[in-house]
Amino acid sequence: MKKTLLLATLLLTALAATAQDTNKVRIKPYGFVRNYLNVDSRRMMTVCGGEYLMIPYDEDWNMTESEARTYNADDERFDRNAVPEAHFLALSTRFGLALEGARFMGFDLSGKVEGDFAGFGNSNTVLRLRLAYVTLRRKNNFGQHELLLGQDWHPLSGSIMPDALGMAAGAPFRPHSRTPQIRYTLNPNGFGFSAAALWQYQFTSPGPDGESTAYANRSLVPELFVGLHYRTPELYAQLGMDYTNLLVRREIPVVDYTTGATLYNHLDEGRCHSFSPTVYLQYTPLHVPFALKFRSTLAQNLGHLNMLSGYAWAVNADGDMAYIPMQASVSYLNLSYGSRWRVNLFLGYQKNLGLANKDYSIGYGPELYMKKGINNINSIYRLAPSISFNTKAFNIGLEYELTGVTYGDLDLQDGTVPDNDNLHQVLGHRLCALVKYNF
Repeated sequence: MKKTLLLATLLLTALAATAQDTNKVRIKPYGFVRNYLNVDSRRMMTVCGGEYLMIPYDEDWNMTESEARTYNADDERFDRNAVPEAHFLALSTRFGLALEGARFMGFDLSGKVEGDFAGFGNSNTVLRLRLAYVTLRRKNNFGQHELLLGQDWHPLSGSIMPDALGMAAGAPFRPHSRTPQIRYTLNPNGFGFSAAALWQYQFTSPGPDGESTAYANRSLVPELFVGLHYRTPELYAQLGMDYTNLLVRREIPVVDYTTGATLYNHLDEGRCHSFSPTVYLQYTPLHVPFALKFRSTLAQNLGHLNMLSGYAWAVNADGDMAYIPMQASVSYLNLSYGSRWRVNLFLGYQKNLGLANKDYSIGYGPELYMKKGINNINSIYRLAPSISFNTKAFNIGLEYELTGVTYGDLDLQDGTVPDNDNLHQVLGHRLCALVKYNF
Protein backbone atom coordinates (compact mmCIF):
# COMPACT_ATOMS: atom_id res chain seq x y z
CA MET A 1 0.00 0.00 0.00
CA LYS A 2 2.84 2.39 0.93
CA LYS A 3 4.59 1.62 -2.37
CA THR A 4 1.38 2.37 -4.29
CA LEU A 5 0.94 5.72 -2.51
CA LEU A 6 4.59 6.57 -3.16
CA LEU A 7 4.30 5.77 -6.87
CA ALA A 8 1.08 7.81 -7.13
CA THR A 9 2.76 10.77 -5.39
CA LEU A 10 5.78 10.59 -7.70
CA LEU A 11 3.50 10.40 -10.77
CA LEU A 12 1.48 13.44 -9.69
CA THR A 13 4.70 15.33 -8.94
CA ALA A 14 6.05 14.50 -12.40
CA LEU A 15 2.84 15.62 -14.08
CA ALA A 16 2.85 18.87 -12.14
CA ALA A 17 6.46 19.48 -13.09
CA THR A 18 5.76 19.02 -16.78
CA ALA A 19 2.53 21.06 -16.77
CA GLN A 20 2.66 24.29 -18.74
CA ASP A 21 0.65 27.21 -17.48
CA THR A 22 1.62 29.51 -20.34
CA ASN A 23 -1.46 31.74 -20.34
CA LYS A 24 -3.62 33.35 -17.75
CA VAL A 25 -7.13 32.05 -17.26
CA ARG A 26 -9.77 34.27 -18.84
CA ILE A 27 -13.15 34.41 -17.14
CA LYS A 28 -16.22 35.48 -19.08
CA PRO A 29 -19.52 35.88 -17.21
CA TYR A 30 -22.75 35.19 -19.10
CA GLY A 31 -26.40 34.48 -18.49
CA PHE A 32 -29.87 35.93 -18.78
CA VAL A 33 -32.92 37.05 -16.87
CA ARG A 34 -35.86 35.00 -18.16
CA ASN A 35 -39.54 35.22 -17.32
CA TYR A 36 -42.20 32.76 -18.44
CA LEU A 37 -45.95 33.32 -18.37
CA ASN A 38 -47.77 29.99 -18.91
CA VAL A 39 -51.53 29.51 -19.10
CA ASP A 40 -52.79 25.90 -19.18
CA SER A 41 -56.25 24.67 -20.15
CA ARG A 42 -56.18 21.88 -17.51
CA ARG A 43 -53.97 20.37 -14.83
CA MET A 44 -50.64 19.35 -16.34
CA MET A 45 -47.72 17.19 -15.25
CA THR A 46 -45.03 19.81 -14.74
CA VAL A 47 -41.83 20.47 -12.82
CA CYS A 48 -39.95 23.66 -11.91
CA GLY A 49 -43.00 25.40 -10.47
CA GLY A 50 -45.11 24.65 -13.53
CA GLU A 51 -42.73 26.09 -16.15
CA TYR A 52 -41.47 22.72 -17.44
CA LEU A 53 -44.37 20.98 -19.20
CA MET A 54 -44.58 17.21 -19.63
CA ILE A 55 -48.16 16.09 -20.46
CA PRO A 56 -51.77 16.72 -19.39
CA TYR A 57 -52.97 14.40 -16.63
CA ASP A 58 -55.62 11.78 -17.36
CA GLU A 59 -59.27 12.44 -16.62
CA ASP A 60 -60.25 12.04 -12.97
CA TRP A 61 -64.05 11.93 -12.74
CA ASN A 62 -65.88 12.29 -9.45
CA MET A 63 -68.34 9.61 -10.64
CA THR A 64 -68.78 7.31 -13.61
CA GLU A 65 -71.33 7.91 -16.36
CA SER A 66 -73.32 4.95 -15.03
CA GLU A 67 -73.37 6.41 -11.51
CA ALA A 68 -74.45 9.81 -12.86
CA ARG A 69 -77.39 8.20 -14.68
CA THR A 70 -78.32 6.17 -11.60
CA TYR A 71 -78.34 9.21 -9.34
CA ASN A 72 -79.80 11.50 -12.04
CA ALA A 73 -76.80 13.75 -11.45
CA ASP A 74 -75.39 14.47 -14.89
CA ASP A 75 -74.91 18.12 -13.94
CA GLU A 76 -72.86 17.06 -10.89
CA ARG A 77 -70.33 14.98 -12.82
CA PHE A 78 -66.97 16.68 -13.38
CA ASP A 79 -63.34 15.95 -14.22
CA ARG A 80 -61.15 17.00 -11.28
CA ASN A 81 -58.20 17.70 -13.60
CA ALA A 82 -60.19 19.96 -15.98
CA VAL A 83 -59.08 23.09 -14.13
CA PRO A 84 -57.14 25.90 -15.87
CA GLU A 85 -53.91 27.09 -14.26
CA ALA A 86 -51.46 29.95 -14.80
CA HIS A 87 -47.83 30.49 -13.80
CA PHE A 88 -45.55 33.52 -14.04
CA LEU A 89 -42.02 32.84 -12.81
CA ALA A 90 -38.42 33.91 -13.30
CA LEU A 91 -36.75 30.94 -11.58
CA SER A 92 -35.11 29.79 -14.85
CA THR A 93 -32.97 32.94 -14.77
CA ARG A 94 -29.43 31.73 -15.42
CA PHE A 95 -25.86 32.80 -14.78
CA GLY A 96 -22.50 31.23 -15.54
CA LEU A 97 -18.77 31.61 -15.94
CA ALA A 98 -16.91 30.44 -19.05
CA LEU A 99 -13.23 29.73 -18.38
CA GLU A 100 -10.46 29.47 -20.95
CA GLY A 101 -6.85 30.41 -21.63
CA ALA A 102 -4.61 27.99 -19.74
CA ARG A 103 -2.61 25.07 -21.14
CA PHE A 104 -1.58 21.78 -19.56
CA MET A 105 0.92 19.35 -21.14
CA GLY A 106 0.04 20.60 -24.60
CA PHE A 107 -3.73 20.59 -23.99
CA ASP A 108 -5.89 23.72 -24.22
CA LEU A 109 -8.00 23.97 -21.06
CA SER A 110 -11.48 25.40 -20.77
CA GLY A 111 -14.37 25.00 -18.39
CA LYS A 112 -17.77 26.19 -17.38
CA VAL A 113 -19.77 26.70 -14.21
CA GLU A 114 -23.49 27.45 -14.61
CA GLY A 115 -26.50 27.67 -12.33
CA ASP A 116 -30.10 28.79 -12.06
CA PHE A 117 -32.85 28.93 -9.42
CA ALA A 118 -34.94 25.94 -10.49
CA GLY A 119 -33.49 23.47 -8.01
CA PHE A 120 -35.33 20.94 -5.88
CA GLY A 121 -36.10 21.68 -2.24
CA ASN A 122 -38.75 23.13 0.05
CA SER A 123 -39.22 26.10 -2.27
CA ASN A 124 -39.08 26.65 -6.02
CA THR A 125 -36.17 29.09 -5.81
CA VAL A 126 -33.34 26.80 -4.76
CA LEU A 127 -29.99 27.54 -6.36
CA ARG A 128 -29.21 24.67 -8.74
CA LEU A 129 -25.96 23.57 -10.33
CA ARG A 130 -26.57 23.09 -14.06
CA LEU A 131 -23.09 22.69 -15.55
CA ALA A 132 -19.65 22.28 -14.00
CA TYR A 133 -16.94 20.75 -16.16
CA VAL A 134 -13.42 21.08 -17.49
CA THR A 135 -12.32 20.17 -21.00
CA LEU A 136 -8.90 19.34 -22.41
CA ARG A 137 -8.40 19.82 -26.17
CA ARG A 138 -5.55 19.00 -28.50
CA LYS A 139 -5.25 18.90 -32.28
CA ASN A 140 -3.14 16.52 -34.33
CA ASN A 141 -3.24 14.94 -37.78
CA PHE A 142 -6.37 12.95 -36.85
CA GLY A 143 -8.39 16.03 -35.84
CA GLN A 144 -9.35 17.65 -32.54
CA HIS A 145 -9.42 15.45 -29.45
CA GLU A 146 -11.55 16.59 -26.52
CA LEU A 147 -11.85 15.09 -23.04
CA LEU A 148 -14.63 16.46 -20.84
CA LEU A 149 -14.85 15.74 -17.11
CA GLY A 150 -17.73 16.97 -14.97
CA GLN A 151 -21.41 17.74 -15.25
CA ASP A 152 -22.65 18.55 -18.74
CA TRP A 153 -25.59 17.79 -21.00
CA HIS A 154 -26.25 14.12 -21.66
CA PRO A 155 -25.00 13.07 -25.14
CA LEU A 156 -28.62 12.27 -26.10
CA SER A 157 -29.58 15.85 -25.16
CA GLY A 158 -26.57 17.95 -25.96
CA SER A 159 -26.63 21.54 -27.06
CA ILE A 160 -28.44 20.49 -30.26
CA MET A 161 -31.92 21.34 -29.01
CA PRO A 162 -35.16 22.27 -30.72
CA ASP A 163 -35.93 25.98 -31.01
CA ALA A 164 -39.14 25.64 -29.00
CA LEU A 165 -39.62 28.51 -26.56
CA GLY A 166 -40.89 26.52 -23.57
CA MET A 167 -38.51 25.65 -20.76
CA ALA A 168 -38.76 21.90 -21.52
CA ALA A 169 -37.37 22.54 -25.03
CA GLY A 170 -39.32 19.65 -26.53
CA ALA A 171 -39.23 17.15 -23.65
CA PRO A 172 -40.55 14.49 -23.11
CA PHE A 173 -40.08 13.89 -26.85
CA ARG A 174 -36.44 14.92 -26.54
CA PRO A 175 -34.15 13.24 -23.98
CA HIS A 176 -33.36 15.88 -21.36
CA SER A 177 -30.65 15.55 -18.72
CA ARG A 178 -27.49 17.14 -17.39
CA THR A 179 -25.34 14.61 -15.58
CA PRO A 180 -21.79 13.92 -14.29
CA GLN A 181 -19.73 12.24 -16.99
CA ILE A 182 -16.40 11.49 -18.58
CA ARG A 183 -16.67 12.03 -22.35
CA TYR A 184 -14.20 11.73 -25.17
CA THR A 185 -14.89 13.26 -28.59
CA LEU A 186 -12.89 13.14 -31.79
CA ASN A 187 -13.82 15.86 -34.30
CA PRO A 188 -11.97 15.46 -37.59
CA ASN A 189 -13.27 16.91 -40.83
CA GLY A 190 -16.32 14.88 -41.78
CA PHE A 191 -16.79 11.81 -39.59
CA GLY A 192 -16.18 11.81 -35.83
CA PHE A 193 -16.60 9.66 -32.74
CA SER A 194 -17.70 10.11 -29.14
CA ALA A 195 -17.90 7.87 -26.08
CA ALA A 196 -19.04 8.66 -22.55
CA ALA A 197 -19.46 7.12 -19.11
CA LEU A 198 -22.23 8.80 -17.12
CA TRP A 199 -23.56 8.80 -13.56
CA GLN A 200 -26.96 9.97 -12.32
CA TYR A 201 -27.44 12.99 -10.08
CA GLN A 202 -30.36 15.40 -10.60
CA PHE A 203 -32.19 13.33 -13.22
CA THR A 204 -32.90 9.87 -11.81
CA SER A 205 -34.51 6.52 -12.62
CA PRO A 206 -37.81 5.28 -11.15
CA GLY A 207 -37.93 2.15 -9.04
CA PRO A 208 -39.49 0.35 -6.06
CA ASP A 209 -38.38 3.14 -3.68
CA GLY A 210 -39.41 6.00 -5.98
CA GLU A 211 -37.15 7.99 -8.27
CA SER A 212 -33.59 7.77 -7.01
CA THR A 213 -29.92 7.63 -8.01
CA ALA A 214 -29.54 4.44 -5.93
CA TYR A 215 -30.50 1.98 -8.70
CA ALA A 216 -27.78 3.32 -11.00
CA ASN A 217 -25.11 4.09 -8.40
CA ARG A 218 -25.16 0.71 -6.67
CA SER A 219 -24.88 -1.16 -9.96
CA LEU A 220 -21.25 0.09 -10.13
CA VAL A 221 -21.63 0.12 -13.91
CA PRO A 222 -21.98 3.65 -15.32
CA GLU A 223 -24.37 4.48 -18.09
CA LEU A 224 -22.50 4.23 -21.39
CA PHE A 225 -22.92 6.07 -24.67
CA VAL A 226 -21.09 5.63 -27.98
CA GLY A 227 -21.81 7.62 -31.11
CA LEU A 228 -20.64 8.32 -34.63
CA HIS A 229 -21.24 11.72 -36.19
CA TYR A 230 -20.73 13.49 -39.48
CA ARG A 231 -20.29 17.24 -39.68
CA THR A 232 -20.12 19.77 -42.51
CA PRO A 233 -20.81 23.53 -42.37
CA GLU A 234 -24.48 22.81 -43.20
CA LEU A 235 -25.14 19.29 -41.95
CA TYR A 236 -24.73 17.45 -38.66
CA ALA A 237 -25.77 13.80 -38.31
CA GLN A 238 -25.37 11.43 -35.37
CA LEU A 239 -25.94 7.72 -34.85
CA GLY A 240 -25.61 6.55 -31.26
CA MET A 241 -26.38 3.89 -28.67
CA ASP A 242 -27.09 4.40 -24.97
CA TYR A 243 -26.75 1.57 -22.40
CA THR A 244 -28.01 1.65 -18.81
CA ASN A 245 -27.49 -0.93 -16.07
CA LEU A 246 -29.63 -0.63 -12.95
CA LEU A 247 -29.33 -2.82 -9.85
CA VAL A 248 -32.79 -3.08 -8.30
CA ARG A 249 -33.27 -4.34 -4.74
CA ARG A 250 -36.62 -4.79 -3.01
CA GLU A 251 -38.01 -6.71 -0.07
CA ILE A 252 -40.92 -9.09 -0.69
CA PRO A 253 -42.90 -10.25 2.37
CA VAL A 254 -43.27 -14.01 2.82
CA VAL A 255 -46.73 -14.61 4.29
CA ASP A 256 -48.12 -17.49 6.32
CA TYR A 257 -51.32 -18.11 4.39
CA THR A 258 -52.86 -19.87 7.39
CA THR A 259 -52.60 -16.91 9.73
CA GLY A 260 -51.94 -14.10 7.27
CA ALA A 261 -48.89 -13.02 9.27
CA THR A 262 -45.67 -11.91 7.60
CA LEU A 263 -42.97 -14.46 8.42
CA TYR A 264 -39.99 -12.57 7.00
CA ASN A 265 -38.95 -10.38 4.05
CA HIS A 266 -37.31 -12.00 1.03
CA LEU A 267 -34.66 -9.88 -0.70
CA ASP A 268 -35.20 -9.75 -4.45
CA GLU A 269 -32.29 -8.36 -6.43
CA GLY A 270 -31.78 -8.09 -10.16
CA ARG A 271 -30.38 -5.97 -12.95
CA CYS A 272 -32.20 -4.15 -15.71
CA HIS A 273 -30.16 -3.84 -18.91
CA SER A 274 -31.41 -1.30 -21.45
CA PHE A 275 -30.23 -0.38 -24.95
CA SER A 276 -31.50 2.75 -26.72
CA PRO A 277 -30.37 3.44 -30.29
CA THR A 278 -30.85 6.97 -31.60
CA VAL A 279 -30.41 8.97 -34.79
CA TYR A 280 -30.14 12.76 -35.08
CA LEU A 281 -30.10 15.04 -38.12
CA GLN A 282 -29.62 18.80 -38.29
CA TYR A 283 -29.60 20.85 -41.50
CA THR A 284 -28.79 24.58 -41.46
CA PRO A 285 -28.06 26.04 -44.92
CA LEU A 286 -25.38 28.73 -44.92
CA HIS A 287 -27.20 31.52 -46.72
CA VAL A 288 -30.79 30.91 -45.61
CA PRO A 289 -32.05 31.49 -42.01
CA PHE A 290 -33.61 28.03 -41.88
CA ALA A 291 -33.00 25.04 -39.59
CA LEU A 292 -34.30 21.49 -39.61
CA LYS A 293 -33.70 19.29 -36.55
CA PHE A 294 -34.86 15.70 -36.17
CA ARG A 295 -34.25 13.00 -33.57
CA SER A 296 -35.71 9.51 -33.30
CA THR A 297 -34.96 7.15 -30.40
CA LEU A 298 -36.01 3.60 -29.63
CA ALA A 299 -36.15 4.38 -25.94
CA GLN A 300 -35.67 1.65 -23.35
CA ASN A 301 -35.94 2.65 -19.69
CA LEU A 302 -35.02 6.31 -20.25
CA GLY A 303 -37.03 7.71 -17.34
CA HIS A 304 -33.85 9.37 -16.04
CA LEU A 305 -33.81 11.47 -19.24
CA ASN A 306 -37.20 13.02 -18.42
CA MET A 307 -38.96 10.65 -20.80
CA LEU A 308 -42.13 8.76 -19.86
CA SER A 309 -40.32 5.45 -19.68
CA GLY A 310 -39.28 2.80 -17.18
CA TYR A 311 -39.13 -0.96 -16.57
CA ALA A 312 -41.08 -3.83 -15.03
CA TRP A 313 -40.53 -6.78 -12.75
CA ALA A 314 -41.63 -9.50 -15.15
CA VAL A 315 -42.01 -13.28 -15.37
CA ASN A 316 -41.74 -15.72 -18.29
CA ALA A 317 -43.53 -19.03 -18.97
CA ASP A 318 -40.90 -20.96 -16.97
CA GLY A 319 -41.47 -18.80 -13.90
CA ASP A 320 -38.14 -16.96 -14.21
CA MET A 321 -38.23 -13.41 -12.87
CA ALA A 322 -36.33 -10.51 -14.41
CA TYR A 323 -36.38 -6.72 -14.70
CA ILE A 324 -37.37 -5.94 -18.29
CA PRO A 325 -37.22 -2.42 -19.78
CA MET A 326 -40.29 -0.78 -21.25
CA GLN A 327 -39.80 0.35 -24.84
CA ALA A 328 -41.16 3.29 -26.81
CA SER A 329 -40.60 4.93 -30.17
CA VAL A 330 -39.96 8.64 -29.55
CA SER A 331 -39.34 11.25 -32.27
CA TYR A 332 -39.46 14.99 -32.87
CA LEU A 333 -39.13 17.31 -35.85
CA ASN A 334 -38.32 21.00 -35.47
CA LEU A 335 -38.50 23.54 -38.31
CA SER A 336 -37.54 27.19 -37.92
CA TYR A 337 -37.12 30.15 -40.25
CA GLY A 338 -35.79 33.62 -39.63
CA SER A 339 -33.25 35.24 -37.35
CA ARG A 340 -34.46 38.55 -35.89
CA TRP A 341 -38.07 37.51 -36.43
CA ARG A 342 -38.23 33.72 -36.16
CA VAL A 343 -41.15 31.37 -36.71
CA ASN A 344 -40.82 27.84 -35.38
CA LEU A 345 -42.81 24.61 -35.51
CA PHE A 346 -42.16 21.70 -33.14
CA LEU A 347 -43.76 18.28 -33.72
CA GLY A 348 -43.32 15.37 -31.31
CA TYR A 349 -44.67 11.82 -31.09
CA GLN A 350 -44.26 8.88 -28.73
CA LYS A 351 -45.72 5.37 -29.07
CA ASN A 352 -45.70 2.85 -26.22
CA LEU A 353 -44.29 -0.48 -27.48
CA GLY A 354 -44.58 -2.33 -24.17
CA LEU A 355 -42.01 -4.74 -22.76
CA ALA A 356 -38.76 -4.95 -24.72
CA ASN A 357 -38.76 -8.74 -24.30
CA LYS A 358 -42.15 -10.20 -25.22
CA ASP A 359 -41.24 -13.58 -23.69
CA TYR A 360 -42.05 -11.96 -20.34
CA SER A 361 -45.21 -10.49 -18.87
CA ILE A 362 -45.49 -7.93 -16.08
CA GLY A 363 -45.20 -9.50 -12.62
CA TYR A 364 -47.68 -9.54 -9.80
CA GLY A 365 -48.86 -6.19 -8.49
CA PRO A 366 -48.31 -5.06 -11.23
CA GLU A 367 -44.69 -4.15 -10.55
CA LEU A 368 -44.14 -1.47 -13.17
CA TYR A 369 -41.77 1.43 -12.47
CA MET A 370 -42.44 4.36 -14.78
CA LYS A 371 -41.45 8.03 -14.73
CA LYS A 372 -43.95 9.90 -12.52
CA GLY A 373 -45.82 6.59 -12.04
CA ILE A 374 -47.76 6.94 -15.31
CA ASN A 375 -48.22 3.48 -16.87
CA ASN A 376 -51.41 3.65 -18.95
CA ILE A 377 -50.27 5.71 -21.97
CA ASN A 378 -50.81 4.41 -25.50
CA SER A 379 -49.32 7.41 -27.35
CA ILE A 380 -48.47 11.10 -27.02
CA TYR A 381 -48.16 13.87 -29.58
CA ARG A 382 -47.35 17.58 -29.48
CA LEU A 383 -47.84 20.43 -31.92
CA ALA A 384 -46.14 23.70 -30.92
CA PRO A 385 -45.90 26.70 -33.28
CA SER A 386 -44.19 29.87 -32.04
CA ILE A 387 -43.02 33.30 -33.10
CA SER A 388 -40.24 35.31 -31.50
CA PHE A 389 -38.28 38.56 -31.85
CA ASN A 390 -34.56 38.17 -31.16
CA THR A 391 -31.62 40.48 -30.70
CA LYS A 392 -28.31 39.80 -29.01
CA ALA A 393 -29.53 41.28 -25.74
CA PHE A 394 -33.29 40.75 -25.82
CA ASN A 395 -35.79 38.04 -26.78
CA ILE A 396 -39.55 38.03 -26.65
CA GLY A 397 -41.83 35.33 -27.98
CA LEU A 398 -45.20 33.61 -27.92
CA GLU A 399 -45.77 29.86 -28.24
CA TYR A 400 -48.86 27.65 -28.35
CA GLU A 401 -48.51 24.00 -27.31
CA LEU A 402 -51.12 21.35 -28.01
CA THR A 403 -50.27 18.08 -26.25
CA GLY A 404 -52.52 15.07 -26.76
CA VAL A 405 -52.24 11.89 -24.68
CA THR A 406 -54.13 8.69 -25.46
CA TYR A 407 -54.80 6.92 -22.17
CA GLY A 408 -56.27 3.45 -21.68
CA ASP A 409 -55.86 0.16 -19.81
CA LEU A 410 -52.48 -1.46 -19.22
CA ASP A 411 -52.13 -4.95 -20.71
CA LEU A 412 -50.18 -7.01 -18.17
CA GLN A 413 -49.16 -9.54 -20.83
CA ASP A 414 -46.90 -7.24 -22.82
CA GLY A 415 -47.02 -3.80 -21.19
CA THR A 416 -48.87 -2.11 -24.05
CA VAL A 417 -52.07 -0.07 -23.79
CA PRO A 418 -54.28 -1.66 -26.47
CA ASP A 419 -57.17 -0.19 -28.39
CA ASN A 420 -60.41 -0.96 -26.54
CA ASP A 421 -63.51 0.80 -25.23
CA ASN A 422 -61.54 2.54 -22.48
CA LEU A 423 -59.02 4.13 -24.84
CA HIS A 424 -59.54 7.91 -24.78
CA GLN A 425 -57.63 11.06 -25.63
CA VAL A 426 -56.91 13.98 -23.30
CA LEU A 427 -55.86 17.32 -24.81
CA GLY A 428 -53.85 19.96 -23.00
CA HIS A 429 -53.45 23.50 -24.35
CA ARG A 430 -50.68 25.82 -23.14
CA LEU A 431 -50.00 29.42 -24.12
CA CYS A 432 -46.45 30.47 -23.25
CA ALA A 433 -45.07 34.03 -23.32
CA LEU A 434 -41.32 34.56 -22.95
CA VAL A 435 -39.33 37.68 -22.06
CA LYS A 436 -35.56 37.30 -21.83
CA TYR A 437 -32.68 39.73 -21.27
CA ASN A 438 -29.23 38.34 -22.09
CA PHE A 439 -25.87 39.43 -20.74
